[in-house]
Amino acid sequence: MHFRFKKLLLLAAVVVTGVSLAACGNQKAADNKDHTIQSGKLTIGLEGTYAPYSYHKDGKLTGFEVELSRDLAKELGLKPVFVQSKWDSLIAGIDAHKYDAVFNNVTVSAQRAKSYAYTVPYLYSKSVLIVKKGSTIKDPKDIKGMKIAGDLTTENGRTAQKLGANVVAVPGFSEAISLIESGQVKGAFNSREAFYGFKQANPNTDLTTLDASKEIPSQTVAGVLSKDNPELKAKLDKALKKLEANGTVSKLSVQFFGTDVTKK
Repeated sequence: MHFRFKKLLLLAAVVVTGVSLAACGNQKAADNKDHTIQSGKLTIGLEGTYAPYSYHKDGKLTGFEVELSRDLAKELGLKPVFVQSKWDSLIAGIDAHKYDAVFNNVTVSAQRAKSYAYTVPYLYSKSVLIVKKGSTIKDPKDIKGMKIAGDLTTENGRTAQKLGANVVAVPGFSEAISLIESGQVKGAFNSREAFYGFKQANPNTDLTTLDASKEIPSQTVAGVLSKDNPELKAKLDKALKKLEANGTVSKLSVQFFGTDVTKK
């Protein structure tokens, strides 16, 4: 009986410690005037391998959302800090207090909104099916029974599966492109913005796109952060609205996508 009582005490201590650590992370943001996990800094989570949103060029991290985050931090009087993570664990990093917000082409969804807060939108994403020029695929519905690159945790991958494709798992955009180019898969659903950026960097590509707006409706893209930090959300929203009003967001879009994709 004594041994069982000790085990119960130990279990209770573990639970209390876990709760205390989570509360501590939230308290850090609440205890400083910036409402960020590190005073004086805005820590942003992103992949860093998803051009043109966030990627490395000449050893430097850049991209549409990287430069947007730098401008947001400047508006808030904070130093931007970037933390890279793979997509499958990126959003969970908010709960672990690895960063204040995620800016990584995250689409607004009712399901995710149950657990997280969103900033005001800054991009409107439309989906396309990327294929080789001359492909026998003339319509997204033609992919039934074909190998299509995708990630089943995303709307793109789930749509391919719904249409009857054999989904070949890939971690990101660049890997999907490589498989299409090598002929290992017939195509991949992704955002037209990602393809715009790819084509801008690879003007002689033999890849093209098919409209997939019927299969995947236009999606709104916004920053993601904890619901427990309304003060930071308010600051980010105010800064984003200012950057949209003065043309900064549109200029960044043209710079990285070759066109303005910030309007509905």
